[in-house]
Amino acid sequence: QVQLVESGGDLVQPGGSLRLSCAASGVRPDYYGVGWFRQAPGKEREGVACITRAGGITYPADSVKGRFTLSRDKSKKTVYLQMSDLKPEDTGVYYCAARGEILTALTTCASHEYNTWGQGTQVTVSS
Repeated sequence: QVQLVESGGDLVQPGGSLRLSCAASGVRPDYYGVGWFRQAPGKEREGVACITRAGGITYPADSVKGRFTLSRDKSKKTVYLQMSDLKPEDTGVYYCAARGEILTALTTCASHEYNTWGQGTQVTVSS
């Protein structure tokens, strides 16, 4: 079982940047695919960016394409979400999630695909 801890959430002004981190520990985290999801008040959780075990990256939300970048440091067992040009509509709790994968696994970056979740980190974009 892998455990996940998110960090990096903060209050930031519109147009600002943040980098979120998702640190994994436990049994063979390199066998897992990882995703970033967010949930705004009163809204459903949505996929932001996901990376498969093999390194394939998916950004399912058009609203973040070109502004958010997912990366992974295997040596640190950490997945990052670099967010730039932040907008008020990016406000929400950001979660990372993981699932065990075979090497050829694909993902649609839908929350139901993932079975291990972190506690979330709050991102607030406001002037």
